[in-house]
Amino acid sequence: MAGFSELIKTFEKTRDYIRDFFICGYKVRGDFVRKSSRTYDDEKRRVESWLGDVVRYDDSVRGRQISISVDCGHIAENPLYQAYAAKSFTDNDIRLHFLLLDLLADGSAQNLRTLTDRLSSEYGVVFDEQTVRNKLREYAAEGLLIAEKQGKTAFYRMEPATADALFAQYDGLADAVRFYAQDEVFGVVGSQLLRSTGNIRGNDCFFRKHHYLVHALEDAVLPEILAAIAEKRRVRFRTFSAKQRKSPDYEGSSFEAVPMQILASVQTGRRYLAGYIPETKRFHAFRLDFIRNVKCADPEPEYDKLAEAYQRNLARTFGVSFGMRRDTGHVEPIRLTIRLNAYTEGYILDRLEREKRIGTLEKISDGLYALTIDAFDPHEVMHWAKTLIGRIVSVEGGTPQVRGRFYHDIRRMQEMYGGDANDAVS
Repeated sequence: MAGFSELIKTFEKTRDYIRDFFICGYKVRGDFVRKSSRTYDDEKRRVESWLGDVVRYDDSVRGRQISISVDCGHIAENPLYQAYAAKSFTDNDIRLHFLLLDLLADGSAQNLRTLTDRLSSEYGVVFDEQTVRNKLREYAAEGLLIAEKQGKTAFYRMEPATADALFAQYDGLADAVRFYAQDEVFGVVGSQLLRSTGNIRGNDCFFRKHHYLVHALEDAVLPEILAAIAEKRRVRFRTFSAKQRKSPDYEGSSFEAVPMQILASVQTGRRYLAGYIPETKRFHAFRLDFIRNVKCADPEPEYDKLAEAYQRNLARTFGVSFGMRRDTGHVEPIRLTIRLNAYTEGYILDRLEREKRIGTLEKISDGLYALTIDAFDPHEVMHWAKTLIGRIVSVEGGTPQVRGRFYHDIRRMQEMYGGDANDAVS
């Protein structure tokens, strides 16, 4: 029987598990329906060994819930970076890694045949040429080695610009990497550079007040998406929602899209892939943390034309949603009438100017202002408008459903907090 190991073979599985159980923090052992309870125990132990002191346990009638509890403004490194350092490897992988780098450490360029013969004569290990070739190509693609053609033969040599050499050569580079390690996009790269150079200080001088830890898990799918955008290609991927994942057999929905941009919500911190779906002939935004198995596909011959259309569509998006207009037909602009005192509450006026995005703000009379927003999805406008409750005089335009939901929410809040219908709550 195989023993338990902290190392993992497939990052996607671990990414799903950390997000559903440790980030969302709402599931218990009984909610793990995709495999056996023993799988749950193994995955739980594995992640606990990485995250250490940041794991919190809450007992409820449903069972023990596990989540991450950490003050993001007081941590020097995202604890989720540990998941990237837990990749498993075969005996040949680790043996070839050290032996090949040792043979090439003198900076000389050597071909496949020479390296294979030296592995046998100097270290007494015999590898198939194809195995060595694959490893050399992998390291050349990752930048560890430089591949050069001499005639028809490929020669390989070590990349001289190593992290250790660069840190020693450039003053202040280590501090720049420490700052980069706190960045929300590929900060794991900065963290791994510090680890690989034996920098015992790590990041001890830069902290972020608002640090979205979960972005570290999304970085696993970003390289393929960004490569597709740079090369003007389509991407294929699978996506799912939290509700759909409750089914043990559900593998998500498959999409092929033309990626345009990575969008980030300033309200929730969530990141989205905005792209064009040729099958439905419309733009759509997919939550990045619900995307998996991303692969670059064929080049898109109409990419530049679609990019222009995308920019035009952005002029009608308040957040990340490109619907409802095609679903419901013509949608009138939302018009909010807001009451405020410009002399004593100038900060409210400044906030409206700053946050109105695609809207227009005009003064109706002393104390009354009208904010008009023509967005594809007025629901997104109303989510933001609720932060102005108490100052909204009227809501016009949009759809009857949008206005009805807004007034319904106001009535519910009145019943809960401002009326006598439920004194226990109020």
